[in-house]
Amino acid sequence: MQTVAVLSLKGGVGKTTIVLGLASAAQRRGARTLVVDLDPQCNATATLDPDDTEATLADVLETPRPAVLRDAIARSGWGEEVDVLVGSEDLELLNDQDPDPRRLEKLSRALEELAHLLSDDELPYQLVLLDCPPSLGRLTKSALIAAQGALLVTEPTLFAVSGAQRAFEAVEQVAEEHNPGLSPLGVVVNRVRPQSYEHQYRIQELREHFGNLVMPVALPDRLAVQQAQGACLPIHAWGTPGSREVALALNLLLARVLRSMSKPRPRPVIRTDDDVDDNLDPEADVDTDERVVQDG
Repeated sequence: MQTVAVLSLKGGVGKTTIVLGLASAAQRRGARTLVVDLDPQCNATATLDPDDTEATLADVLETPRPAVLRDAIARSGWGEEVDVLVGSEDLELLNDQDPDPRRLEKLSRALEELAHLLSDDELPYQLVLLDCPPSLGRLTKSALIAAQGALLVTEPTLFAVSGAQRAFEAVEQVAEEHNPGLSPLGVVVNRVRPQSYEHQYRIQELREHFGNLVMPVALPDRLAVQQAQGACLPIHAWGTPGSREVALALNLLLARVLRSMSKPRPRPVIRTDDDVDDNLDPEADVDTDERVVQDG
């Protein structure tokens, strides 16, 4: 089971869109996936459209017992491959900024029980996606402690570098203090307009700062994403040219994320000068039957 925390410390960059897109791509691959909705806005839960549950993630974080966890997980409206550990607005009450370290471990303890909850005829979860709120309180820290990898989300805007840098520093801090097995998987740039000079400039700025930590596959800005979410459907099922373009990018992003987590990785070095890594090979981690969706 691979556990990935998806985070940004700046709101409105499409973090939940990336979580839902990766879940859609995993469903396409036949990989059973659990989405854990840690954001009190509960947008992931709303789009996944699960049946009502007797408990929520807020209850799990208060009492991480198997029975409570079982009551908080539901099959999504997308199909049997995607489940959701449903969110709640009550999570905001648990998002204190200076939590007791023992409370930070409750999510990890709960997720360790997942394998024991499955019946004999159920496949195990292959991927767990943790949708974090855009703040560094108990909820995000709990996710980073429970995760094996962290995917940082940003947009090609003026504050992209500073926002991604703060998220990267948060990942490094949690890895040093709580979870030495946690690795930053990369920075994914969302809502890119390939013809925008400003977007290309900001992407280059990110690459100069983060080097090959910036994913070579960026997500294009397409109306189909909002349309699919509004219809509570996975992007792969929407069926428009824009959705197919986004879906292909998400397939490649998921493949790269899973490949990165399957092998040991050295800690990345963030660049502080003009020494840009010009040796990126966008096709290095891509299946031969798929072409790269580049950001420009």
